[in-house]
Amino acid sequence: MHAPALALKWPASVRWRHVAACSVAFCLLVGGRAAAHQSVLLPDPPAQSQPVAEVVTKDATPTFATRVNLVPVSVVVRDDKGRAVGTLTKEDFRLTDNGKPQIITRFSIERSSAPVVVEKETPDLEAPVTPARPAPVLASRFVVYLFDDVHLNFGDLVYVRDAAARHVATSLQPADRVAIYTTSGRDSLDFTDDRAMLQGAIARLRPNPLVGGAGPKCPDISLYMADLIINRNDQQAAAVALAQYAACSGNPHVTANEVQMMAQQALSEGEQETQMATRVLKEVVRRLSAMPGQRSIILTSPGFFPLQYEHSDITDIISKAINAKVIVNSLDARGVWTPPGYSATLPTPVGGSQVISMTNLYLKNEATLQAEVLGEVADGTGGKWIHDNNDLNGAFQRLAAQPEFIYVLSYSPDNLKSDGKYHNLKVILRDPKGLALQARKGYYAPRHETDPLQLARQDLEDAVFTREVVKDIPVELHTQFFKSSDDTARLSVLARLDLKGLQFKKAEGRNLDKLVVVSALFDTSGNFVAGTQKDVELNLKDATLADYAKPSNPGLTIRTGFDVKPGSYVVRLVVRDGESHLMASENSVVEIP
Repeated sequence: MHAPALALKWPASVRWRHVAACSVAFCLLVGGRAAAHQSVLLPDPPAQSQPVAEVVTKDATPTFATRVNLVPVSVVVRDDKGRAVGTLTKEDFRLTDNGKPQIITRFSIERSSAPVVVEKETPDLEAPVTPARPAPVLASRFVVYLFDDVHLNFGDLVYVRDAAARHVATSLQPADRVAIYTTSGRDSLDFTDDRAMLQGAIARLRPNPLVGGAGPKCPDISLYMADLIINRNDQQAAAVALAQYAACSGNPHVTANEVQMMAQQALSEGEQETQMATRVLKEVVRRLSAMPGQRSIILTSPGFFPLQYEHSDITDIISKAINAKVIVNSLDARGVWTPPGYSATLPTPVGGSQVISMTNLYLKNEATLQAEVLGEVADGTGGKWIHDNNDLNGAFQRLAAQPEFIYVLSYSPDNLKSDGKYHNLKVILRDPKGLALQARKGYYAPRHETDPLQLARQDLEDAVFTREVVKDIPVELHTQFFKSSDDTARLSVLARLDLKGLQFKKAEGRNLDKLVVVSALFDTSGNFVAGTQKDVELNLKDATLADYAKPSNPGLTIRTGFDVKPGSYVVRLVVRDGESHLMASENSVVEIP
Protein backbone atom coordinates (compact mmCIF):
# COMPACT_ATOMS: atom_id res chain seq x y z
CA MET A 1 0.00 0.00 0.00
CA HIS A 2 1.18 3.53 -0.75
CA ALA A 3 0.85 6.45 1.59
CA PRO A 4 -1.58 9.03 0.23
CA ALA A 5 -0.23 12.10 -1.48
CA LEU A 6 0.11 15.19 0.69
CA ALA A 7 -3.20 17.02 0.79
CA LEU A 8 -2.92 20.72 -0.01
CA LYS A 9 -5.30 22.86 2.02
CA TRP A 10 -6.53 25.88 0.12
CA PRO A 11 -9.11 28.52 1.14
CA ALA A 12 -12.59 27.92 -0.18
CA SER A 13 -12.34 31.07 -2.27
CA VAL A 14 -9.50 29.70 -4.37
CA ARG A 15 -10.53 29.04 -7.98
CA TRP A 16 -9.24 26.03 -9.95
CA ARG A 17 -7.86 26.27 -13.41
CA HIS A 18 -6.45 24.02 -16.16
CA VAL A 19 -2.78 24.40 -17.10
CA ALA A 20 -0.53 22.44 -19.43
CA ALA A 21 1.62 20.01 -17.49
CA CYS A 22 4.24 19.47 -20.14
CA SER A 23 6.93 22.15 -20.27
CA VAL A 24 8.41 23.37 -23.51
CA ALA A 25 11.60 21.42 -22.92
CA PHE A 26 9.68 18.15 -22.89
CA CYS A 27 7.12 18.87 -25.61
CA LEU A 28 9.72 18.72 -28.36
CA LEU A 29 9.43 16.70 -31.51
CA VAL A 30 11.49 13.62 -30.64
CA GLY A 31 12.01 11.21 -33.50
CA GLY A 32 9.22 12.85 -35.47
CA ARG A 33 6.65 12.36 -32.73
CA ALA A 34 5.21 15.25 -30.76
CA ALA A 35 5.08 14.88 -26.99
CA ALA A 36 1.54 14.49 -25.70
CA HIS A 37 0.24 17.27 -23.45
CA GLN A 38 -1.38 16.25 -20.22
CA SER A 39 -3.77 18.45 -18.25
CA VAL A 40 -3.86 18.76 -14.48
CA LEU A 41 -5.74 20.94 -12.03
CA LEU A 42 -3.71 23.49 -10.11
CA PRO A 43 -4.82 26.31 -7.81
CA ASP A 44 -4.40 29.99 -8.48
CA PRO A 45 -1.79 31.57 -6.21
CA PRO A 46 -3.30 32.74 -2.93
CA ALA A 47 -3.72 36.45 -2.38
CA GLN A 48 -1.08 38.21 -0.31
CA SER A 49 -3.53 38.66 2.53
CA GLN A 50 -3.93 34.91 2.86
CA PRO A 51 -1.56 32.69 4.88
CA VAL A 52 1.51 31.42 3.01
CA ALA A 53 1.00 27.77 2.06
CA GLU A 54 3.71 25.44 3.26
CA VAL A 55 3.77 23.38 0.05
CA VAL A 56 2.89 24.89 -3.33
CA THR A 57 2.98 22.73 -6.45
CA LYS A 58 2.72 24.34 -9.87
CA ASP A 59 3.93 24.16 -13.44
CA ALA A 60 6.70 26.65 -14.18
CA THR A 61 9.97 27.12 -16.02
CA PRO A 62 12.91 26.08 -13.80
CA THR A 63 15.11 28.96 -12.64
CA PHE A 64 17.50 27.18 -10.27
CA ALA A 65 21.21 27.82 -10.49
CA THR A 66 23.14 25.64 -12.87
CA ARG A 67 26.06 23.43 -11.98
CA VAL A 68 29.65 24.40 -12.64
CA ASN A 69 30.52 24.25 -16.33
CA LEU A 70 32.73 21.18 -16.65
CA VAL A 71 34.78 20.08 -19.62
CA PRO A 72 34.34 16.31 -20.10
CA VAL A 73 37.19 14.26 -21.56
CA SER A 74 36.49 10.74 -22.76
CA VAL A 75 39.44 8.32 -22.52
CA VAL A 76 39.89 4.70 -23.65
CA VAL A 77 42.97 2.79 -22.46
CA ARG A 78 43.96 -0.44 -24.20
CA ASP A 79 46.60 -3.06 -23.51
CA ASP A 80 49.06 -4.44 -26.05
CA LYS A 81 46.36 -6.81 -27.37
CA GLY A 82 43.86 -4.02 -28.02
CA ARG A 83 41.63 -4.87 -25.05
CA ALA A 84 40.10 -2.02 -23.07
CA VAL A 85 41.48 -1.68 -19.53
CA GLY A 86 39.06 -0.83 -16.71
CA THR A 87 41.19 -1.03 -13.56
CA LEU A 88 42.64 2.49 -13.50
CA THR A 89 41.76 5.22 -10.98
CA LYS A 90 41.65 9.00 -11.11
CA GLU A 91 45.17 9.16 -9.68
CA ASP A 92 46.52 7.25 -12.69
CA PHE A 93 45.70 10.12 -15.08
CA ARG A 94 47.32 13.49 -15.70
CA LEU A 95 45.39 16.14 -17.69
CA THR A 96 46.55 19.50 -19.03
CA ASP A 97 44.66 22.36 -20.72
CA ASN A 98 46.99 24.41 -22.95
CA GLY A 99 49.87 22.91 -21.01
CA LYS A 100 48.47 23.86 -17.59
CA PRO A 101 47.79 20.95 -15.20
CA GLN A 102 44.14 20.57 -14.24
CA ILE A 103 42.41 19.04 -11.24
CA ILE A 104 40.08 16.20 -12.25
CA THR A 105 36.94 17.01 -10.28
CA ARG A 106 34.77 14.17 -11.58
CA PHE A 107 35.85 10.69 -12.53
CA SER A 108 33.72 7.82 -13.76
CA ILE A 109 34.09 4.53 -15.60
CA GLU A 110 31.40 3.62 -18.12
CA ARG A 111 30.93 -0.08 -18.74
CA SER A 112 29.32 -1.17 -21.98
CA SER A 113 27.93 -4.30 -20.31
CA ALA A 114 26.00 -2.36 -17.66
CA PRO A 115 22.27 -3.13 -17.98
CA VAL A 116 19.43 -0.63 -18.03
CA VAL A 117 18.55 -0.07 -14.37
CA VAL A 118 14.83 -0.40 -13.68
CA GLU A 119 12.64 -1.13 -10.71
CA LYS A 120 9.75 -3.54 -10.70
CA GLU A 121 6.38 -2.08 -11.48
CA THR A 122 3.73 -1.36 -8.86
CA PRO A 123 0.71 -3.48 -9.75
CA ASP A 124 -2.79 -2.28 -10.35
CA LEU A 125 -4.17 -2.39 -6.82
CA GLU A 126 -7.72 -2.89 -8.08
CA ALA A 127 -6.96 -5.62 -10.62
CA PRO A 128 -7.32 -9.33 -9.80
CA VAL A 129 -4.16 -11.32 -9.21
CA THR A 130 -3.02 -13.04 -12.39
CA PRO A 131 -0.09 -15.39 -13.04
CA ALA A 132 3.19 -13.60 -13.65
CA ARG A 133 4.01 -13.04 -17.30
CA PRO A 134 7.48 -12.98 -18.81
CA ALA A 135 9.05 -9.54 -18.54
CA PRO A 136 9.14 -7.62 -21.83
CA VAL A 137 12.45 -7.51 -23.67
CA LEU A 138 13.51 -3.89 -23.28
CA ALA A 139 15.61 -2.29 -25.95
CA SER A 140 19.00 -1.67 -24.36
CA ARG A 141 21.33 -1.08 -27.31
CA PHE A 142 20.75 1.63 -29.89
CA VAL A 143 22.89 2.03 -33.00
CA VAL A 144 22.52 4.73 -35.66
CA TYR A 145 24.00 4.07 -39.09
CA LEU A 146 24.62 7.61 -40.34
CA PHE A 147 25.49 7.77 -44.04
CA ASP A 148 26.98 11.00 -45.34
CA ASP A 149 25.13 10.85 -48.66
CA VAL A 150 25.84 14.55 -49.18
CA HIS A 151 29.57 13.85 -49.65
CA LEU A 152 29.63 10.17 -50.67
CA ASN A 153 30.05 9.37 -54.36
CA PHE A 154 28.09 6.54 -55.93
CA GLY A 155 31.02 4.13 -56.22
CA ASP A 156 31.95 4.32 -52.54
CA LEU A 157 28.32 4.32 -51.40
CA VAL A 158 27.56 1.06 -53.22
CA TYR A 159 30.30 -0.80 -51.34
CA VAL A 160 29.47 0.56 -47.87
CA ARG A 161 25.73 0.08 -48.49
CA ASP A 162 26.18 -3.61 -49.27
CA ALA A 163 28.50 -4.17 -46.30
CA ALA A 164 26.09 -2.41 -43.91
CA ALA A 165 23.16 -4.49 -45.18
CA ARG A 166 25.07 -7.72 -44.55
CA HIS A 167 26.04 -6.58 -41.06
CA VAL A 168 22.48 -5.66 -40.08
CA ALA A 169 21.14 -8.96 -41.43
CA THR A 170 23.52 -11.08 -39.34
CA SER A 171 24.23 -9.13 -36.15
CA LEU A 172 20.89 -7.82 -34.83
CA GLN A 173 20.06 -9.06 -31.30
CA PRO A 174 16.62 -9.04 -29.54
CA ALA A 175 17.48 -5.98 -27.40
CA ASP A 176 19.02 -4.05 -30.34
CA ARG A 177 17.34 -1.16 -32.14
CA VAL A 178 18.86 0.26 -35.29
CA ALA A 179 18.14 3.51 -37.14
CA ILE A 180 19.25 4.55 -40.62
CA TYR A 181 19.90 8.28 -41.00
CA THR A 182 21.47 10.34 -43.78
CA THR A 183 23.07 13.77 -43.76
CA SER A 184 20.69 14.87 -46.53
CA GLY A 185 17.69 13.84 -44.45
CA ARG A 186 16.39 11.53 -47.19
CA ASP A 187 15.73 7.79 -47.00
CA SER A 188 15.91 7.70 -43.19
CA LEU A 189 14.38 5.12 -40.87
CA ASP A 190 13.84 5.56 -37.13
CA PHE A 191 14.77 2.92 -34.54
CA THR A 192 13.41 -0.53 -35.27
CA ASP A 193 14.32 -4.21 -35.00
CA ASP A 194 12.56 -5.05 -38.28
CA ARG A 195 15.31 -6.46 -40.51
CA ALA A 196 13.24 -6.13 -43.68
CA MET A 197 12.61 -2.43 -43.08
CA LEU A 198 16.29 -1.85 -42.32
CA GLN A 199 17.39 -3.68 -45.46
CA GLY A 200 14.95 -1.65 -47.53
CA ALA A 201 16.16 1.67 -46.10
CA ILE A 202 19.80 0.77 -46.79
CA ALA A 203 19.00 -0.37 -50.34
CA ARG A 204 17.40 3.02 -51.11
CA LEU A 205 20.53 4.99 -50.25
CA ARG A 206 21.81 7.22 -53.05
CA PRO A 207 24.24 10.17 -53.24
CA ASN A 208 22.37 13.40 -52.49
CA PRO A 209 24.73 16.37 -52.88
CA LEU A 210 23.09 19.65 -51.99
CA VAL A 211 24.77 21.61 -54.77
CA GLY A 212 26.43 21.01 -58.12
CA GLY A 213 25.37 18.93 -61.08
CA ALA A 214 26.62 16.40 -63.57
CA GLY A 215 29.95 16.84 -65.29
CA PRO A 216 33.16 18.58 -64.24
CA LYS A 217 33.22 22.18 -63.04
CA CYS A 218 35.26 24.87 -64.71
CA PRO A 219 37.26 25.74 -62.74
CA ASP A 220 36.95 22.99 -60.13
CA ILE A 221 37.62 25.06 -56.99
CA SER A 222 37.44 22.92 -53.88
CA LEU A 223 36.18 24.18 -50.51
CA TYR A 224 39.75 24.11 -49.22
CA MET A 225 40.99 26.29 -52.10
CA ALA A 226 38.00 28.61 -51.79
CA ASP A 227 38.77 29.08 -48.09
CA LEU A 228 42.37 29.97 -48.94
CA ILE A 229 41.29 32.46 -51.61
CA ILE A 230 38.38 34.17 -49.81
CA ASN A 231 39.07 33.86 -46.08
CA ARG A 232 42.87 33.80 -46.06
CA ASN A 233 43.61 35.99 -49.08
CA ASP A 234 46.07 33.42 -50.45
CA GLN A 235 47.34 34.95 -53.70
CA GLN A 236 49.06 31.74 -54.80
CA ALA A 237 45.80 29.76 -54.53
CA ALA A 238 44.04 32.48 -56.50
CA ALA A 239 46.70 32.34 -59.23
CA VAL A 240 46.36 28.55 -59.49
CA ALA A 241 42.57 28.83 -59.81
CA LEU A 242 42.99 31.53 -62.49
CA ALA A 243 45.32 29.27 -64.49
CA GLN A 244 42.86 26.37 -64.16
CA TYR A 245 40.01 28.58 -65.36
CA ALA A 246 41.93 29.81 -68.39
CA ALA A 247 42.82 26.22 -69.33
CA CYS A 248 39.41 24.57 -68.92
CA SER A 249 37.47 27.47 -70.51
CA GLY A 250 39.88 27.92 -73.39
CA ASN A 251 39.77 31.65 -72.76
CA PRO A 252 43.17 33.21 -71.96
CA HIS A 253 41.51 36.51 -71.04
CA VAL A 254 39.67 35.42 -67.88
CA THR A 255 40.05 37.82 -64.96
CA ALA A 256 40.93 37.54 -61.28
CA ASN A 257 37.55 39.08 -60.38
CA GLU A 258 35.77 36.22 -62.13
CA VAL A 259 37.84 33.72 -60.14
CA GLN A 260 37.00 35.57 -56.92
CA MET A 261 33.29 35.28 -57.70
CA MET A 262 33.60 31.56 -58.48
CA ALA A 263 35.65 30.97 -55.35
CA GLN A 264 32.98 32.75 -53.30
CA GLN A 265 30.32 30.48 -54.80
CA ALA A 266 32.44 27.37 -54.13
CA LEU A 267 32.94 28.53 -50.54
CA SER A 268 29.22 29.04 -50.02
CA GLU A 269 28.26 25.69 -51.55
CA GLY A 270 30.94 23.71 -49.74
CA GLU A 271 30.18 25.41 -46.44
CA GLN A 272 26.50 24.58 -46.86
CA GLU A 273 27.26 20.89 -47.33
CA THR A 274 29.64 20.80 -44.36
CA GLN A 275 27.11 22.56 -42.17
CA MET A 276 24.46 20.04 -43.19
CA ALA A 277 26.66 17.09 -42.19
CA THR A 278 27.63 18.74 -38.91
CA ARG A 279 24.06 19.73 -38.05
CA VAL A 280 22.69 16.24 -38.71
CA LEU A 281 25.45 14.61 -36.65
CA LYS A 282 24.56 16.94 -33.78
CA GLU A 283 20.86 16.09 -34.13
CA VAL A 284 21.61 12.36 -34.16
CA VAL A 285 23.60 12.71 -30.93
CA ARG A 286 20.63 14.54 -29.45
CA ARG A 287 18.25 11.85 -30.68
CA LEU A 288 20.37 9.10 -29.16
CA SER A 289 20.60 10.93 -25.84
CA ALA A 290 16.90 10.08 -25.36
CA MET A 291 17.60 6.36 -25.61
CA PRO A 292 18.34 4.05 -22.66
CA GLY A 293 21.32 1.72 -22.43
CA GLN A 294 24.20 1.60 -24.91
CA ARG A 295 24.19 4.29 -27.59
CA SER A 296 26.49 4.56 -30.57
CA ILE A 297 26.77 6.03 -34.05
CA ILE A 298 28.51 4.52 -37.06
CA LEU A 299 29.30 7.51 -39.27
CA THR A 300 30.15 6.44 -42.82
CA SER A 301 31.64 9.27 -44.84
CA PRO A 302 34.57 10.28 -47.03
CA GLY A 303 35.00 13.09 -44.51
CA PHE A 304 34.13 16.76 -44.71
CA PHE A 305 36.07 19.97 -44.23
CA PRO A 306 34.84 22.37 -41.53
CA LEU A 307 36.12 25.90 -41.90
CA GLN A 308 38.23 27.23 -39.06
CA TYR A 309 35.50 29.41 -37.62
CA GLU A 310 33.08 26.46 -37.70
CA HIS A 311 35.36 23.88 -36.12
CA SER A 312 33.94 24.68 -32.70
CA ASP A 313 30.77 22.90 -33.86
CA ILE A 314 32.76 19.65 -34.00
CA THR A 315 34.14 20.01 -30.48
CA ASP A 316 30.68 20.98 -29.27
CA ILE A 317 29.31 17.73 -30.73
CA ILE A 318 32.06 15.80 -28.91
CA SER A 319 31.12 17.45 -25.59
CA LYS A 320 27.44 16.69 -26.07
CA ALA A 321 28.19 13.09 -27.05
CA ILE A 322 30.36 12.54 -23.97
CA ASN A 323 27.73 14.03 -21.66
CA ALA A 324 25.03 11.90 -23.28
CA LYS A 325 27.23 8.77 -23.23
CA VAL A 326 27.05 8.45 -27.01
CA ILE A 327 29.99 6.86 -28.81
CA VAL A 328 30.70 8.04 -32.36
CA ASN A 329 32.52 5.52 -34.55
CA SER A 330 33.60 6.57 -38.02
CA LEU A 331 34.37 4.73 -41.24
CA ASP A 332 36.25 6.41 -44.07
CA ALA A 333 34.16 5.17 -47.00
CA ARG A 334 37.03 5.68 -49.44
CA GLY A 335 38.84 2.60 -48.12
CA VAL A 336 42.42 2.49 -49.31
CA TRP A 337 42.60 5.64 -51.39
CA THR A 338 45.20 7.55 -53.36
CA PRO A 339 45.37 11.33 -53.19
CA PRO A 340 43.25 13.05 -55.84
CA GLY A 341 45.01 14.97 -58.59
CA TYR A 342 44.60 17.26 -61.56
CA SER A 343 42.42 15.55 -64.17
CA ALA A 344 44.41 14.28 -67.15
CA THR A 345 41.41 15.07 -69.38
CA LEU A 346 41.85 18.81 -68.81
CA PRO A 347 44.16 20.98 -70.92
CA THR A 348 47.53 21.82 -69.45
CA PRO A 349 47.18 25.18 -67.68
CA VAL A 350 49.45 28.14 -68.13
CA GLY A 351 52.33 27.48 -65.77
CA GLY A 352 52.37 23.80 -66.66
CA SER A 353 53.71 21.34 -64.13
CA GLN A 354 54.00 23.94 -61.36
CA VAL A 355 50.27 24.73 -61.45
CA ILE A 356 49.39 21.04 -61.69
CA SER A 357 51.67 20.27 -58.75
CA MET A 358 50.07 23.01 -56.61
CA THR A 359 46.58 21.84 -57.58
CA ASN A 360 47.44 18.30 -56.50
CA LEU A 361 48.83 19.60 -53.21
CA TYR A 362 45.63 21.52 -52.44
CA LEU A 363 43.47 18.48 -53.26
CA LYS A 364 45.63 16.25 -51.07
CA ASN A 365 45.54 18.68 -48.14
CA GLU A 366 41.76 18.90 -48.32
CA ALA A 367 41.33 15.13 -48.49
CA THR A 368 43.57 14.72 -45.44
CA LEU A 369 41.70 17.35 -43.43
CA GLN A 370 38.39 15.77 -44.35
CA ALA A 371 39.53 12.44 -42.93
CA GLU A 372 40.90 14.04 -39.76
CA VAL A 373 37.41 15.16 -38.75
CA LEU A 374 36.29 11.53 -38.71
CA GLY A 375 39.20 10.64 -36.46
CA GLU A 376 38.57 13.60 -34.17
CA VAL A 377 34.95 12.72 -33.36
CA ALA A 378 35.85 9.05 -32.86
CA ASP A 379 38.85 9.68 -30.61
CA GLY A 380 36.97 12.34 -28.66
CA THR A 381 34.00 10.12 -27.79
CA GLY A 382 35.73 6.81 -27.16
CA GLY A 383 34.91 5.37 -30.57
CA LYS A 384 36.93 3.78 -33.34
CA TRP A 385 38.10 5.33 -36.60
CA ILE A 386 38.67 2.88 -39.44
CA HIS A 387 40.42 4.25 -42.53
CA ASP A 388 42.74 3.09 -45.30
CA ASN A 389 41.01 -0.30 -45.13
CA ASN A 390 38.99 -2.08 -47.81
CA ASP A 391 37.60 -4.76 -45.48
CA LEU A 392 34.23 -3.05 -45.05
CA ASN A 393 32.50 -6.16 -43.71
CA GLY A 394 35.04 -6.46 -40.92
CA ALA A 395 34.94 -2.70 -40.39
CA PHE A 396 31.24 -2.64 -39.56
CA GLN A 397 31.71 -5.61 -37.21
CA ARG A 398 34.47 -3.77 -35.32
CA LEU A 399 32.64 -0.46 -35.23
CA ALA A 400 29.47 -1.98 -33.81
CA ALA A 401 31.37 -3.37 -30.79
CA GLN A 402 31.75 -0.76 -28.06
CA PRO A 403 34.83 -0.64 -25.82
CA GLU A 404 34.12 -2.41 -22.55
CA PHE A 405 35.46 0.49 -20.47
CA ILE A 406 35.49 4.25 -21.08
CA TYR A 407 36.87 6.71 -18.54
CA VAL A 408 35.30 10.15 -18.32
CA LEU A 409 37.51 12.81 -16.73
CA SER A 410 35.85 16.16 -16.04
CA TYR A 411 37.41 19.38 -14.84
CA SER A 412 36.51 23.03 -14.46
CA PRO A 413 38.98 25.31 -16.31
CA ASP A 414 40.41 28.16 -14.27
CA ASN A 415 39.33 31.61 -15.51
CA LEU A 416 37.92 30.28 -18.77
CA LYS A 417 37.40 33.28 -21.06
CA SER A 418 34.55 33.50 -23.57
CA ASP A 419 36.89 34.31 -26.43
CA GLY A 420 36.23 31.35 -28.75
CA LYS A 421 39.87 30.24 -28.65
CA TYR A 422 40.97 26.64 -29.06
CA HIS A 423 42.30 24.81 -26.00
CA ASN A 424 44.68 21.87 -26.46
CA LEU A 425 43.96 18.95 -24.17
CA LYS A 426 46.49 16.29 -23.28
CA VAL A 427 45.87 13.21 -21.17
CA ILE A 428 48.70 10.93 -20.11
CA LEU A 429 49.13 8.07 -17.68
CA ARG A 430 51.41 8.43 -14.69
CA ASP A 431 52.79 4.96 -15.44
CA PRO A 432 51.95 3.90 -19.02
CA LYS A 433 53.14 0.27 -18.56
CA GLY A 434 52.87 -0.35 -22.30
CA LEU A 435 49.24 0.84 -22.42
CA ALA A 436 47.86 2.86 -25.35
CA LEU A 437 45.62 5.83 -24.65
CA GLN A 438 42.91 7.38 -26.83
CA ALA A 439 41.48 10.71 -25.70
CA ARG A 440 39.88 13.95 -26.76
CA LYS A 441 42.37 16.40 -28.29
CA GLY A 442 40.81 19.77 -27.46
CA TYR A 443 37.83 22.10 -27.35
CA TYR A 444 36.84 25.68 -28.14
CA ALA A 445 35.98 28.15 -25.43
CA PRO A 446 32.52 29.73 -25.81
CA ARG A 447 32.31 32.90 -27.87
CA HIS A 448 29.93 34.54 -25.43
CA GLU A 449 28.65 34.05 -21.92
CA THR A 450 26.14 31.22 -21.76
CA ASP A 451 22.68 31.99 -20.42
CA PRO A 452 22.51 30.37 -16.95
CA LEU A 453 18.79 29.72 -17.39
CA GLN A 454 19.39 27.88 -20.64
CA LEU A 455 22.16 25.84 -19.05
CA ALA A 456 19.84 24.94 -16.19
CA ARG A 457 17.13 23.78 -18.56
CA GLN A 458 19.62 21.73 -20.54
CA ASP A 459 21.02 20.25 -17.34
CA LEU A 460 17.59 19.01 -16.31
CA GLU A 461 16.66 17.74 -19.76
CA ASP A 462 19.94 15.85 -20.11
CA ALA A 463 19.16 14.10 -16.82
CA VAL A 464 15.73 13.05 -18.08
CA PHE A 465 16.97 11.63 -21.36
CA THR A 466 19.40 9.17 -19.77
CA ARG A 467 18.90 6.08 -17.64
CA GLU A 468 21.51 6.80 -14.99
CA VAL A 469 20.32 6.28 -11.41
CA VAL A 470 21.41 9.14 -9.14
CA LYS A 471 20.79 9.15 -5.40
CA ASP A 472 22.24 12.49 -4.31
CA ILE A 473 18.97 13.14 -2.46
CA PRO A 474 16.64 10.42 -1.14
CA VAL A 475 13.62 9.78 -3.35
CA GLU A 476 11.43 6.77 -4.09
CA LEU A 477 9.58 6.16 -7.34
CA HIS A 478 6.24 4.36 -7.22
CA THR A 479 3.75 3.74 -10.00
CA GLN A 480 0.23 2.38 -10.18
CA PHE A 481 -2.40 2.24 -12.89
CA PHE A 482 -6.14 1.96 -13.26
CA LYS A 483 -7.81 0.70 -16.45
CA SER A 484 -11.02 2.55 -17.27
CA SER A 485 -11.62 0.41 -20.37
CA ASP A 486 -9.93 -2.27 -22.44
CA ASP A 487 -7.89 0.29 -24.39
CA THR A 488 -7.38 3.17 -21.92
CA ALA A 489 -5.66 3.45 -18.55
CA ARG A 490 -4.51 6.09 -16.10
CA LEU A 491 -0.90 5.71 -14.97
CA SER A 492 0.02 7.49 -11.74
CA VAL A 493 3.63 8.35 -10.93
CA LEU A 494 4.46 9.11 -7.30
CA ALA A 495 7.71 10.71 -6.20
CA ARG A 496 8.19 10.24 -2.46
CA LEU A 497 10.91 12.46 -1.00
CA ASP A 498 12.59 12.13 2.36
CA LEU A 499 12.90 15.79 3.36
CA LYS A 500 15.67 15.00 5.83
CA GLY A 501 17.99 14.80 2.84
CA LEU A 502 17.27 18.33 1.62
CA GLN A 503 19.08 21.57 2.43
CA PHE A 504 16.77 24.38 3.49
CA LYS A 505 17.30 28.11 3.68
CA LYS A 506 16.02 29.71 6.86
CA ALA A 507 13.98 32.90 6.46
CA GLU A 508 11.30 34.49 8.66
CA GLY A 509 10.79 31.37 10.70
CA ARG A 510 10.30 29.16 7.65
CA ASN A 511 12.42 26.48 5.98
CA LEU A 512 12.62 27.31 2.27
CA ASP A 513 13.54 25.21 -0.70
CA LYS A 514 12.47 24.72 -4.32
CA LEU A 515 12.24 21.39 -6.10
CA VAL A 516 11.81 20.54 -9.75
CA VAL A 517 10.10 17.21 -10.34
CA VAL A 518 9.98 15.76 -13.85
CA SER A 519 8.22 12.55 -14.84
CA ALA A 520 8.80 11.21 -18.35
CA LEU A 521 7.30 8.24 -20.14
CA PHE A 522 9.11 6.15 -22.76
CA ASP A 523 8.04 3.09 -24.71
CA THR A 524 10.12 -0.08 -24.58
CA SER A 525 12.00 0.98 -27.72
CA GLY A 526 13.18 4.08 -25.87
CA ASN A 527 10.94 6.56 -27.69
CA PHE A 528 9.75 9.55 -25.68
CA VAL A 529 5.97 9.42 -25.21
CA ALA A 530 5.06 12.20 -22.77
CA GLY A 531 6.43 14.26 -19.91
CA THR A 532 5.30 16.49 -17.05
CA GLN A 533 7.22 18.97 -14.98
CA LYS A 534 6.27 20.43 -11.62
CA ASP A 535 7.92 23.04 -9.45
CA VAL A 536 7.42 22.56 -5.72
CA GLU A 537 7.95 25.48 -3.34
CA LEU A 538 8.53 24.50 0.28
CA ASN A 539 7.83 27.07 2.99
CA LEU A 540 7.79 24.73 5.98
CA LYS A 541 7.36 25.70 9.60
CA ASP A 542 9.78 24.12 12.04
CA ALA A 543 7.01 21.91 13.45
CA THR A 544 6.08 20.66 9.98
CA LEU A 545 9.68 19.90 9.10
CA ALA A 546 10.10 18.05 12.41
CA ASP A 547 7.00 16.01 11.62
CA TYR A 548 8.46 15.00 8.25
CA ALA A 549 11.62 13.88 10.06
CA LYS A 550 9.76 11.27 12.10
CA PRO A 551 10.51 7.66 11.11
CA SER A 552 6.80 6.99 10.72
CA ASN A 553 6.37 9.78 8.17
CA PRO A 554 6.67 8.46 4.59
CA GLY A 555 7.80 11.82 3.27
CA LEU A 556 6.48 14.36 0.80
CA THR A 557 4.65 12.78 -2.13
CA ILE A 558 4.34 14.51 -5.51
CA ARG A 559 1.89 12.85 -7.88
CA THR A 560 1.71 13.13 -11.65
CA GLY A 561 -0.22 11.08 -14.16
CA PHE A 562 -0.54 10.02 -17.77
CA ASP A 563 -3.43 8.74 -19.85
CA VAL A 564 -2.00 5.77 -21.73
CA LYS A 565 -2.95 2.75 -23.78
CA PRO A 566 -2.14 -0.79 -22.62
CA GLY A 567 1.47 -1.73 -23.19
CA SER A 568 4.93 -1.68 -21.64
CA TYR A 569 6.51 1.62 -20.58
CA VAL A 570 9.63 2.93 -18.90
CA VAL A 571 8.99 5.70 -16.37
CA ARG A 572 11.81 8.15 -15.69
CA LEU A 573 11.74 10.37 -12.59
CA VAL A 574 14.16 13.25 -12.01
CA VAL A 575 14.13 15.51 -8.94
CA ARG A 576 16.36 18.58 -8.61
CA ASP A 577 16.92 20.39 -5.30
CA GLY A 578 17.14 24.15 -5.74
CA GLU A 579 19.20 24.89 -2.63
CA SER A 580 21.88 22.20 -2.88
CA HIS A 581 21.62 21.78 -6.69
CA LEU A 582 21.73 18.03 -6.09
CA MET A 583 19.72 15.59 -8.14
CA ALA A 584 17.99 12.24 -7.80
CA SER A 585 16.75 10.01 -10.58
CA GLU A 586 15.04 6.63 -10.83
CA ASN A 587 13.59 4.33 -13.49
CA SER A 588 10.65 1.96 -13.39
CA VAL A 589 9.10 -0.47 -15.84
CA VAL A 590 5.31 -0.62 -16.00
CA GLU A 591 3.37 -3.21 -17.98
CA ILE A 592 -0.34 -2.52 -18.45
CA PRO A 593 -2.12 -5.61 -19.85
